[in-house]
Amino acid sequence: MLILQIVVLALIQGITEFLPISSSGHLLLVPALTGWPDQGLLTDVMVHMGSFLAVVVYFWRDCVNLTIGGLDLLRGRVTAWGRLALLIVVGTIPAVAFGVFLDKIGFMDAVRTMPQIIAWNAIIFGALLYICDRYGLTTRRMSDMSLMPALIIGIAQAIAIIPGTSRSGITMTAARALGFERPEAARFAFLLGIPAIAGAGVLKLGDAVASGETISFSVMLTAILTFFVALGTITLLMKMVRYMSFLPFAVYRILLGILLLGLIYSGMPLGAVN
Repeated sequence: MLILQIVVLALIQGITEFLPISSSGHLLLVPALTGWPDQGLLTDVMVHMGSFLAVVVYFWRDCVNLTIGGLDLLRGRVTAWGRLALLIVVGTIPAVAFGVFLDKIGFMDAVRTMPQIIAWNAIIFGALLYICDRYGLTTRRMSDMSLMPALIIGIAQAIAIIPGTSRSGITMTAARALGFERPEAARFAFLLGIPAIAGAGVLKLGDAVASGETISFSVMLTAILTFFVALGTITLLMKMVRYMSFLPFAVYRILLGILLLGLIYSGMPLGAVN
């Protein structure tokens, strides 16, 4: 890959994976605007691993506490962190079940050839992000997380398997609708995303190995750059949500969706989302 393509892919993955603005919508734009060929499955795997590592590094204290809490649960000792670890597991189950179901019926392969779905999802879920953030209460914190909210947010994360939805966007939307403060909504969304991002990476890694792809220098460089971009994005977002609403992200999503629809109906070829 060209160095410019490496940098662009790292920026897109590192920024759009964690900001609530739809990574798949941006991935559609890349080939339309640049004419670059598909970067390959292994590159997708490595940028996902870079994103995963960034979340773990930023939330390393939470990850350590969740691990210790999970081990305590296995020993029969219930702690606050162990309870949260269990809720994250519960919240991950809908995404796994829904993902398997959609894959079995061939939905994911079909939707990749229907970019208008991604465009409309960017608009619809952008509007929902604004509504839930604007009118949602701000009375609940992470310590108030219980089985039902975790399950609802987990179901929202499952819906994000459909391209254009944005995993971080819809989980934050659900958390805000349930009354969680913005920083707490973002924090739980990121922690809930750790198993999802890791799982997606492992699945794609299996496909890449089966296809015989090898890790090149350009692939490694893309993953490393993605890690640093993602870490900076998470840091920035966690600071932003303390002082501002999600309105700018909602407006951006709606404009992105409108742009994609304009390109689609003008006949411009758009890329596929892996």
